Amino acid sequence: MRPPAPAPVAGWPASQLAEGPVWDAGAGQLVWVDIPGGMLHRGDPVRDECICSDVGAPVSVAVPRRDGGWLLGRDDGLYRWDADSGLGERWVAIEPERPGSRLNDGACDPAGRLWVGTMAADDAPGEAGLYRVDPEGDVRRMLDGVTISNGLGWSTDGTRFYYVDTPTGRVETFAFDAADGELGARETFVTFAPDEGSPDGLAVDAEGAIWVAMWGGGSVRRYTADGELERVVELPVENVTSCAFGGQDGRTLFITTAQGGDASMAAAGRVFAYDAPVAGAPVTPFAG
Repeated sequence: MRPPAPAPVAGWPASQLAEGPVWDAGAGQLVWVDIPGGMLHRGDPVRDECICSDVGAPVSVAVPRRDGGWLLGRDDGLYRWDADSGLGERWVAIEPERPGSRLNDGACDPAGRLWVGTMAADDAPGEAGLYRVDPEGDVRRMLDGVTISNGLGWSTDGTRFYYVDTPTGRVETFAFDAADGELGARETFVTFAPDEGSPDGLAVDAEGAIWVAMWGGGSVRRYTADGELERVVELPVENVTSCAFGGQDGRTLFITTAQGGDASMAAAGRVFAYDAPVAGAPVTPFAG
């Protein structure tokens, strides 16, 4: 049977470039950013309401903190943010020696360390990297030679790290040690044909499958833990940026999109909801 089609969430605004969705279970909200718009959005899917906060500068990623509030990624590093006091001072600098770069996608590993990548403003090949930020604020460069760092995720048992450098056209995996946060053997998990689009953000579900958002491909593709394509969720927009599980039962896949592409795609930039056949894996907050 054909899966139900995803639909835009009523009452939630369109973005220029919606990215980084993450479910806040305590608040019952989806949190995402509009990168060039400098907006942090917190959407309630039950009330069809959204609280929109102007961060004052482009913002690329938001991750929840264990003790409350959020870490926001901007062009020059990570900032603490909470609903009462708003944006604080910069907490950690990332790539201060590269003024033409900015942060991009990020997520926390099973131990609560933040992994966040960068990209050059002109998308220069090999000029970006992937970083690990420990709870104490120590920053370590984990991968060099990256171009556009994007989707990150971990297998349900925490022994495998999934990673996307978009221009490579593939998802890669690394052996992962949750105890020390080190990366091991690197392998290609799946390679995409040019007509499928380019891989962007991703999410891992409770069965260990990964869902990959396809920029320029108008879809989200689900792959089993063995790398087999299980389904393609098609959207009425071209640029699909990322996805995250949430909702009351954890089985709603929220899908972010961006404007651009075919001008007739009126829903471009909206957040879509899709009834998935399985719940998502739990989200680990930042431990700092």
